Amino acid sequence: MATLELSGIKKSFGAVEVIHGLDLQVKDGELIVFVGPSGCGKSTMLRMIAGLEKVTEGVISIGGKRVDHLPPALRGIAMVFQSYALYPHKNVRGNLGFALKHAGVPQSEIDERVNTAAEILELAPLMDRKPRELSGGQRQRVAIGRAIVREPDVFLFDEPLSNLDAALRVHMRVEILKLHQRLGSTMVYVTHDQVEAMTLADRIVVFRDGQVEQVGTPLELYRNPVNTFVAGFIGSPAMNFLRADTDGNSVRIGGAHLCELNSSAGELQLGIRPEHLTLNEDGALKGVVSVFEHLGGESFVHVELPDKQTLVAKLDGELSFAPGEQCTLAIKPSQCHVFDMQGRKIVPNTHAMV
Repeated sequence: MATLELSGIKKSFGAVEVIHGLDLQVKDGELIVFVGPSGCGKSTMLRMIAGLEKVTEGVISIGGKRVDHLPPALRGIAMVFQSYALYPHKNVRGNLGFALKHAGVPQSEIDERVNTAAEILELAPLMDRKPRELSGGQRQRVAIGRAIVREPDVFLFDEPLSNLDAALRVHMRVEILKLHQRLGSTMVYVTHDQVEAMTLADRIVVFRDGQVEQVGTPLELYRNPVNTFVAGFIGSPAMNFLRADTDGNSVRIGGAHLCELNSSAGELQLGIRPEHLTLNEDGALKGVVSVFEHLGGESFVHVELPDKQTLVAKLDGELSFAPGEQCTLAIKPSQCHVFDMQGRKIVPNTHAMV
């Protein structure tokens, strides 16, 4: 286990700069998740930590030792890729121990490390099987076990669950979380799936266009996003954003006063999470149900407001609404997020609602 420090990291491909000066400290034993849309730079940053991409500018340190000039094998890292990349002609035992054998580790130590990894990942009954005889989840466990046997200072995961079906993704998320709790290792995990990020992370790093938008615990990002990008990326369904205005004292939508705000007059954006809306209670907003989605334990209600703006409410699955039905929406002022027209967070005074 070790700390990981990134200082002033920049990466350019020719004249195009894709990472614009990143600073981050990962604590010993912390599980950090890099999240963001495709092309935001998260995988490029992971590959630079691994030594698979050269750093254009900046310093990478692991355990207090600078490593950005070292080849991957000398950095004390182990990486799990999106592709399992198992040797098809070797059984599970052979795949787990291959890197150690290639490095000249004594056979007795190889056996001990392989058996330990097999116990942790519940692979013992599968040790004599070839990859073609394994399910997708089992193959991914072997790939993770191959990283465990190396006993690295830092584990790197590059979207390891993206090739699995929905049920296996949920199962493997739990398995990776258990693995982290058992090993207590420093881990950096890349995904575009915000559910994985919220489930796994001690802290989340949100990337956009090669820059870090916000770093924080899952609940910090959920409760206090710094801008509309983070607010819309974290949470499922995504946060609703409505055009609103203020007279300097309160936030209004179509004349309905929603919360107090000490600010200059003008247009702004009001963010409301679907799970923070209630329907057909005393509320400031009136609308018409346009679409109703019943998912069993929960329901999504799409509502069109008089000014043609739409929003989604996440409700209990026992409730039912019909398209065309009139409804009112209640919002707690403390759960409103107010942003300026550039998407930056404004902290409202939400002690009253008219």
